[in-house]
Amino acid sequence: MNCDDEAVRPPLDLGDEAPTDTHGLALHSKIMIGLMIGAILGISAHLLTTAHPAVHAQVLWLAQYCTDPVGQVFLYLLFIGGMPLVFASLALGVAKLGDLRTLSRIGAKVGAYFLLVTALAVTIGLALAHTLQPGVGFEPAVQARLLATFGRVEPKTPTRATPDPGAWSTPLVNLVPHHLVDAAGTIGLLAVICFALLFGVALRHIPVEQSTPVQRLLDGLHEVIIKIVDIAMQMAPVAIAALMFSTTARFGWGVLRHLFWYALCVITGLLIQQFAVFALLVRVFAGLHPLAFFRSITPVMVTAFATSSSQATLPTTIKTAQEALGVPPQIASFVLPLGATMNMSGTALFAGATCVFLAQVFGVHLGISEQLIVILFSVLIAVGTAGVPGSSIPLLMIVLNTIGVPPGGIAIVLSIDRLLDMCRTVPNVTGAITCACFIARSEGAPLMARHVPTRGAD
Repeated sequence: MNCDDEAVRPPLDLGDEAPTDTHGLALHSKIMIGLMIGAILGISAHLLTTAHPAVHAQVLWLAQYCTDPVGQVFLYLLFIGGMPLVFASLALGVAKLGDLRTLSRIGAKVGAYFLLVTALAVTIGLALAHTLQPGVGFEPAVQARLLATFGRVEPKTPTRATPDPGAWSTPLVNLVPHHLVDAAGTIGLLAVICFALLFGVALRHIPVEQSTPVQRLLDGLHEVIIKIVDIAMQMAPVAIAALMFSTTARFGWGVLRHLFWYALCVITGLLIQQFAVFALLVRVFAGLHPLAFFRSITPVMVTAFATSSSQATLPTTIKTAQEALGVPPQIASFVLPLGATMNMSGTALFAGATCVFLAQVFGVHLGISEQLIVILFSVLIAVGTAGVPGSSIPLLMIVLNTIGVPPGGIAIVLSIDRLLDMCRTVPNVTGAITCACFIARSEGAPLMARHVPTRGAD
C-alpha cells in the first residue's frame, strides 16, 4: 500500500496478510489443509509404530530424510532475511520520520503512547506464559528428542550440517544458506538495530541528493527480502504438513496438547489486551465510554479478524475513526498509518509468550536479563515486522537464538500461527485507533462516542 505523505513510512501489515490464489484456494486455507493432513498422517504413523515397533525405524527414516529437510529449507528461507529486513525497515523508518529533534509535538506523544501500549502487551504475554506454563510437563525423553530435532536449526553457528553418507537430503538443505553473508550471522540483533537507527539518523543529516539514492537502495533491499519471504510462504502448505508430520510422528498427541494450552495462553492475553487494557486506556486518555468505543469500532475488529491484514483493514479503520469516533482527518491520516508500522501490540504479546513457551519446551531457563531482552526485542519486532505472511517469524527466530532457545523450535508453533495471526491482528489495529482518539482529545478535538449509545445504530 502506498502512502502519499513522504514523512510517514508506508503502512506495513499488522497481521500476516492472507493472499488469495486466483486459481484455487486461499493460501491460509491450503495451510490449514496441510496442517490437518500432516497431523492425521503423523498421528497415524505414531500409532502404527506403537502397535508395531518393527516399523519404527522406517517412520523415523521418513521423517529425518524426507519431511524434515522440507521443513528445514522453509525455516532457512524465513530466517535468511531476518537481519537485512530489520536493518532496511528501521533505517528507512527513521530516515522518513526524521530524528528526535525534528519530531513534532504530536509525533512525540504518538511514540510515547505506542511504546507504553506495546510494552504492556509483551509484559502480559510473559506473565501469562509463566503463569499457565504451556510448555512445562514434557517427559525428559520427549524433551531430549525435541531438542535433537529442532535444535539442529542453529543460525547462530555458521557451520554447515555434518554430512551423512546415508542422507541424500543433506545437499538439498545446504542449498539454502543460513545467512546472506555468513559473517553477519555472528552479529547480535541489538547491534544491527542500533546501527540501523544510527544509519537512518545520518541519512537525515546529509544532502537530499545524496540520501535519496541510498533510501531507494534500502527500499529495493526491503522489497527483495519481502519477496523472498513471500516466495517461501508459497511452499508453506507443504512445509507445514511436513513439519506437522515429523512432529506428530515422533511425539504423538503430547505436542498437540501443549500447543492447545499455548494457543489458549496467547488468545487469553490478546483478549486481556483488547477488552481490558484498551478499555482502560480509552477511558483515561480519550474520555470515551469503553462500551461505546467497542461498538463504534466493531466493523474494524471484524474486518481485521476476517482478513488478518492491516492493509486490508486500514481504509475501514480511517473511515471508522473519522465518522464513528470524530477523530479529525489530519490526525487520523497521520496516526493510523504510523500505527500500522509501530503499534503492533498483538504481535509483541505473541512474541513474548512464544519465547517463554519455547524456552519451557526446551528446558531453557530465562533469567531477568533474558526476559528484559525478550521485552525489548518483542517491542522492536512490533516496530519492524513487514507486511507479508509470516513476516514476524524470521525476526522472532533471531530473538530466540539471542536468548539461547533453539530457533528451529518455531516449527512447533507454525502449525497454529494462522489462527493466532487472525486473533492478534485485532488488537494491532485497535491500538492504533485508541492512540488516534488520545491524540485527538489531547489536541482539543471533540470526540463523538463519549456515552453508551442508546440506539442500535452507531
